[in-house]
Amino acid sequence: MLEMLINPRKAERHPWELFFVGAFYASISLLLVNWIFSQDAVLSKYAGVLVVTFTVMFSMPFIYYTIKLEEKKITREKSAFSLLKEHERAIYAFMWLFIGFIVAFSFWYTVLSSTQSFRAQIETYCLINRPTNYNECVKQYGIQGESGPSAFLTNKERLFLIFTNNMYVLLFTLLFSLLFGAGVIFVLAWNATVISAAVVIFTKSTIAGLPMGILRYMIHGVPEIASYFTVALAGGMVSVAVIKHEAGTDKFWEILQDSLNLIIVSVIILFIAALIEVFITPAFF
Repeated sequence: MLEMLINPRKAERHPWELFFVGAFYASISLLLVNWIFSQDAVLSKYAGVLVVTFTVMFSMPFIYYTIKLEEKKITREKSAFSLLKEHERAIYAFMWLFIGFIVAFSFWYTVLSSTQSFRAQIETYCLINRPTNYNECVKQYGIQGESGPSAFLTNKERLFLIFTNNMYVLLFTLLFSLLFGAGVIFVLAWNATVISAAVVIFTKSTIAGLPMGILRYMIHGVPEIASYFTVALAGGMVSVAVIKHEAGTDKFWEILQDSLNLIIVSVIILFIAALIEVFITPAFF
């Protein structure tokens, strides 16, 4: 019941409503894990992954039926540009869902006194941002969100590192969407929890600082995540076409061509996001 709060057709007409659905799914997932597993000596260590798992369970039906709906829109009569415009609505819906995840996770991470539910996310944050001082970072951020030293990189080195890391996530997202269709939501829900941990670390766990922290990561995060959703949609449509036994038909080749267009667009958007993260975001924060 909870996993089908909104119909995919309605979501494409009013994408902003997915913000509240995403916030609700994230909140319920986190509170359930915190309530059920927080006292378990073993499972409490993996609470961060369990939060993502519950979020995926709630979101999976919506993601699947949205991808299925987009696959039906592909016809020979429509040009590549018009198809991209058609898919734009679905991408907006996914984006609002994702932003809802981030806002809810950031809020609850700040409110909850324990960081146990985000342990895996903090470790991931430290692995990305302070690999040379990982142990100290985990200990520091597991208790208090204070800034710490990091290795110095030039802008060109940061751009290369960020873009290659994001391309790795993009390829992983494409692979997940091809193999599991809507299963790509696991990769994206995980990224939402990691971004939320980064937001709270930046704001030093203060409610008042959350809007600024979310803005700081959304400046480059919106185009970055949009590229992931774009490639997820591309792979998902191919996956749905295979499930429907359309492989080898004219319809299937049209879907492949449309998916390739989406992949090219997603790579371009991802590079723009990396440029924003390296040259624009630091100018404001």
